[in-house]
Amino acid sequence: MKRLDVLAACRDELFTAVLSDSLDALGFRQQVVSPGLLPLKDNMRIVGFARVGIYLPIYHDDDDVNVYEHEIRLIDSLKKDEVPVLSCNANTRISPWGELLSTRAQYLNAAGCITDGCVRDAKTICDLDFPVFASGTNPVDTKYRGKMMWADVPAVIGGANVNSGDLVMADFDGIVFVPAHLIDDVISLSLAKAREENTVREELKNGRSLTDIFAAHGIL
Repeated sequence: MKRLDVLAACRDELFTAVLSDSLDALGFRQQVVSPGLLPLKDNMRIVGFARVGIYLPIYHDDDDVNVYEHEIRLIDSLKKDEVPVLSCNANTRISPWGELLSTRAQYLNAAGCITDGCVRDAKTICDLDFPVFASGTNPVDTKYRGKMMWADVPAVIGGANVNSGDLVMADFDGIVFVPAHLIDDVISLSLAKAREENTVREELKNGRSLTDIFAAHGIL
């Protein structure tokens, strides 16, 4: 399935819960981020493809540290619909994302940002309407505290595995990463399930019992 078709299907018909169910059915049960990474605004939603960056803690800065080198390279290389997924190993001492990175990413038509660190400049990011999911807000810079050390390598965020190129969906329920090699299968299963759920919803509205519906559709 072409990338544009995948994105259109996700935006128009799908949601994190149905992607999670499809991954479960295929035996991939470590692809949903544990609760705790929240959108800066309730209506923020992300659909795109991951670009991974991994941060490590540091405790000083000098010319040799060059704290922003990999971060700048990753953000400047973003393509349309890509999503920086910044693994800080749940280090909330640092805010790897802020207003200026959001402004650059938005210009490049990136789809949003996800981090298990914090963000700063949150109000301005909300005013930009650039979707960001994070552990919280914190005004501190990464300078003296953390540095992106690797990009486009495997990572784990909130117990979920993610690689660059994986499909990312984030909504009010949570965050799901679909491994790149499973995207076609997951989208196909998810569309079928979402459409059948639409039928079930109408039957429920018309008074049919959960017992009868589950017997007929196997969906609950």
